[in-house]
Amino acid sequence: MVKLVEKAKILRSKNAGPFEITLDVLFDEKQVYEEVKNAGILTKEVIADLYNISLDDIHHLVFFDQALGIKITIARKISSGSPGDRDVYGAQQHAPLMNLEL
Repeated sequence: MVKLVEKAKILRSKNAGPFEITLDVLFDEKQVYEEVKNAGILTKEVIADLYNISLDDIHHLVFFDQALGIKITIARKISSGSPGDRDVYGAQQHAPLMNLEL
C-alpha cells in the first residue's frame, strides 16, 4: 500500500490559534488529489482514531478542490504555550497522517 506522505506534496501542521491545530495536505497533481479524496480514507472517524480524540474535537475536515488540498482542524488537548504543551507552534502534529495507508 501507498502512504499519504508518498502522495502529498506538502503535509504539515500549524497552530490555528491557541486552542486548535490545522493539518494541511496539499497535492501538486489533480489526479492524485482526486484519488485520495475519492478513496474515502480521510474521514472524521479515521482522524479521530489516528489522533486518539473524539469526533467532537474535529472542528473541520474540508476538501478544497481549487487548491488541491485538504484542511483538517482539530482541538488542541492543551492550549498553546500552557504548562505541559510540548509543541507550542503545532508544527509536529502532522506525523500521524504520514503513515496513513491509502
